[in-house]
Amino acid sequence: MAREKFERTKDHVNVGTIGHVDHGKTTLTAAITVILAKKGLADYTPFDQIDKAPEERERGITIATAHVEYQSETRHYAHVDCPGHADYVKNMITGAAQMDGAIL
Repeated sequence: MAREKFERTKDHVNVGTIGHVDHGKTTLTAAITVILAKKGLADYTPFDQIDKAPEERERGITIATAHVEYQSETRHYAHVDCPGHADYVKNMITGAAQMDGAIL
């Protein structure tokens, strides 16, 4: 199925989740999509689909930044789920540089 062309009708905001490893950043990201999907404002993205790389799934941690999109009644959001493990701080900084706001 072809993807619809994105029409920018709402203000765009880049947000993300930042925090220590295993503090629930990816779980929160998935939960946001659950709530907004019930309102028809997002596609549900399950927890196990946010971290897509085989190594991430095997180790159960985010290594590279992951992206999901959703919207509210007034804004369109690009959400960056950042890694929290100390070995991947460089990846977190790359994701954070794109953000207008963050959930800590």
